[in-house]
Parts: sequence; structure tokens; C-alpha cells
Amino acid sequence: MCTCGSCAVHSPPQNTRITRAVNFLWKMTKITVVKTKAYPDQKPGTSGLRKRVTVFQTNEHYAENFIQSIISCIEPAERQPGLLVVGGDGRFFMKDAIKLIIQIAAANGIGHLVIGQNGIMSTPAVSCVIRKLKAVGGIILTASHNPGGPKGDFGIKYNIASGGPAPEGITDKIFQISKSLTEYHICPDLKVDISKIGKQTFEVDTFKPMTVEIVDSVESYAEMLRGIFDFNALKQLVSGANHIKVRLDAMHGVVGPYVKKIVCEELGAAADGAFNCVPKEDFGGHHPDPNLTYASDLVNAMKGGEYDLGAAFDGDGDRNMVLGMHGFFVNPSDSVAIIAANLTCIPYFQKTGVKGLARSMPTSGALDNVAKALKMNLYETPTGWKFFGNLMDAGKLSLCGEESFGTGSDHIREKDGLWAVLAWMSILAHRKQSVEEIMKDHWNKFGRNFFTRYDYEEVDSDKANTMIKELEAKMFDKSFVGQKFSSGDKSYEVAVSDNFAYTDPVDGSVSKNQVRDGTKKASRERHPSMGHGCGGYNSVSICS
Repeated sequence: MCTCGSCAVHSPPQNTRITRAVNFLWKMTKITVVKTKAYPDQKPGTSGLRKRVTVFQTNEHYAENFIQSIISCIEPAERQPGLLVVGGDGRFFMKDAIKLIIQIAAANGIGHLVIGQNGIMSTPAVSCVIRKLKAVGGIILTASHNPGGPKGDFGIKYNIASGGPAPEGITDKIFQISKSLTEYHICPDLKVDISKIGKQTFEVDTFKPMTVEIVDSVESYAEMLRGIFDFNALKQLVSGANHIKVRLDAMHGVVGPYVKKIVCEELGAAADGAFNCVPKEDFGGHHPDPNLTYASDLVNAMKGGEYDLGAAFDGDGDRNMVLGMHGFFVNPSDSVAIIAANLTCIPYFQKTGVKGLARSMPTSGALDNVAKALKMNLYETPTGWKFFGNLMDAGKLSLCGEESFGTGSDHIREKDGLWAVLAWMSILAHRKQSVEEIMKDHWNKFGRNFFTRYDYEEVDSDKANTMIKELEAKMFDKSFVGQKFSSGDKSYEVAVSDNFAYTDPVDGSVSKNQVRDGTKKASRERHPSMGHGCGGYNSVSICS
């Protein structure tokens, strides 16, 4: 892994700083070697390892095994001089996992851990801190938008030195280690108070001292955003003489403290417009997924016409939903296109320029229309943020998005919910129009793409796979192309049906297995894909 400290991969926006306090305490701790049995199911995806909480609790050494496998993947020579960032979305079992990470990291020679206060650090903030401190990587404790609590889901995800999700080569290595693990190393007596900002240094058997540093991750992330957006313009927008009213719903996820600190305290937005901003282990008993179904409280509140802008965020802060007055819904496929068409409203892009745009294959072609009109490079990738990260690291990409409410730019290597909302606020401040007016102007200028997504949740994995195989068999039958289907007074003829394949222009890797078909009228497409469920169940999403 690169530790050069100066390349573009590791450099966040300028003027970013990390808020840290110093408090050196020297303590001796001993290493214990624990015998264990390997588990065959610890295969992490781009989003890490996600399972029911009960899997981590009831299977002996389950969490310890996976944490050891992650740290074993870090080259021994990089561990002692290196730094590892740790944070999570506050869900149930997070603090237990952080305790294990500290103890196992110490026993494996990690020289420095940086942890968000109380363990809280959004996924975008972890990416920011990794890049700022030139860390060897980071461990994020989240299951994203999946439910939390004792009966909910938990996840452990590894991000690399670029700040992005571990690529397949590294996740495969972690999996291979996990399948043959016979022991793990731990310092069981090492105790750290993660509620107090400061440093503690420990002497560890056979290793040089290890430092555990608790930081205020909200301030670090806020400093990064100050270097991206015009905070004076945003302050005028939400607290000036003719300010708009905003309603932000953190859904009891990790974004709550960020909303309160950045939007309310610093920009001056009314505190009574920030809802569900206290992170809870079970997200208040709700599903922290920012869509029209699970953020229905926000949707209903916006319908009253009291607020000009509304937004909701998921559990770990990387997804967002944007609404206008009267509940005017901004489709995520349109959202990234709107931002792309108005990038000059954001100082960061005025400085860096626009290198290219990208969307995931299931996302509508709204972004394509902007790229074509503005003569920008456009990349269509498979689902998975790692594909965007490759393009960013190669200097080919500035802005990207996906239909599952994820939007981001090359300021970090993760999608970023609050960044997207501040981007929208920047557009509102610059254009002095409502959300609905901006959307309608955009459609008039670039054309409109209609998009729908159907999620089938808690379906049995085996049955879902069988359904997809049967669908593929039908779609790939030679007789399928040319067939006509009617809906109401309209008729559609299948023009193409294929398995989307992507050759990465950076590393040459090939990705397949996303099914799509298109018709002669309006290029309607369908994209079935398996989601990230837990406990033998998954979600199936069909986009059109």
C-alpha cells in the first residue's frame, strides 16, 4: 500500500485539519494468543462483512477472527509506523467491536489508532481522516442503511489508504486468511475510554509503543467542507435576511451530530429543523434508509409547504434523499445530473475543474444528457463505489452517483450524503430558485429521464437466485429480442438484451453479471440485482 504522503490518492481538499488533544499515558499490556476455528462465510464484499448481530454474538470468536484477518492483510512492515482509523454509525455492537479492534490491533503491532469520539464517525468522515492523516487504512463499523439493534444487522468494512473501499484483490485476501485462521492475537487487558478526546500510549509485549487517539471527527469533516463550499453564501441561504427553511432528518444515524454542528451551529439554520439527530443503537426502531418509504415522516412534513428544502440521511451518512417544497421528490438519478449541470456553483470545482462524470449502470441516463451537452467524459460502471474510486485515483473522475441514493465527488473516496445536500444548497443559493423550479428548468434544457426502482426485501436468497436465473434464461433466449409488450395504450418492442460487462479503463479488470434490456421506444431498461441483506436473506432491486 502506498504511504508516500504526497500523491493525489492520499490528499484531501486543502486546509483540512484534524482536531486532536494530547494526553500521554504509558501503560504495559501483554499479548495473549487465542486458539480459534475458521469460519467459511466471512467473505467481505465492497460493503464489508454484514451479518445479523446474533451471528457476531453467538458464534465464538466470530468478530475476533474477522478483525484479525483484516489486520493480517496489512503488511507487517506497515503496521508499527502506520496509522489505522476506526469509526462507526453508532449501531448496536459497535462499541464491543471497537474494544476488540483496539485489543487485536495492539497485539498485532499497529502503532497508532485514531478513533472517533464515542466511536462515532460517518463513513465519509472516515474516508476524509484516512486521506488527511495518510493512514494505511480504516475500519468502519456499519451495515449502512440496514436496520440496527439487537435483532438487526452489523457490519465490519475495511477501507484502504486512498480512503475508499477495499478492492476485490484485498477483500479476497482477507477472505482467504479467514478461511484458514487457527489463532488470533489480542491484548485482553487493554482498556481505552473512547468518550474522552486525547491520546493514550501503551507499551505492548515484543512491540514498540502503541498510541490510541480519540478525535472529534465532526470538526475534521467540517473543516474539509469549508474548503469545498462557500460557507458565507450557505449561511446567507439558511440564516440571512431572506433565508429558506430547511428540514433535515438524520434518522437517528451518525449524521445527526454533523447536521447539528455544521448546518445548525455554523451555518445558522434553525435547530428546530433538524430531526432525529441523536444516534441510537437501533436507529429509534426505524429503518435508516433515506427513501420515500422509510423517510415517510420527512415526506409528509414537506407536503405541508412549510419548508423549502428537505433531506434525509442513512445510518452511516453516505446516502441522501432530497425533497423540495410540498414534498417535490428529486430522484437520485436526477440529483447527480443537477449537480453536474451546476458544478460552477461550488468553489471546489472552480479550483479543480471537472475531469469527468460517472454513474452506475442501473442509474438513469440523466447524467449522460448533461455530459453530452457540456462535452464532459462519461463513464458507466457496474454497481459498487470501488469502480468510481479507481477512476478518481487515475484523475479521470470528479462527480458520480448511483440510483440507490448515493452521490459523491473526488474530495474523498466514498459517497457523501451531507456533501450532496450542501451541493444542493449551493445551487439554491446561486440560482435563487426553488428545488422544483431548478428541476423543471433542467428537464427543459437537458430532457427528462423517467426512472423507477422496485425493492423486494427479506426474500430468501436461494429463491431469489432461482428467480434471477429464470429471468436471465428468458432474456437471453434468442426469441426474446423482437418481442412486443403492451402497457395501456403503449407498445414496446425489445431491441437489446444482454449481460452488462465493464472493462475498467484504469486496471483492465472485467466485471459482469448485471442483466439489462432495452426497447426501441424510450430505451426502457430493467436491471435486477441482489442487495446486501443478512442472515440468508437479501433484497432484489429492479430499476427501469
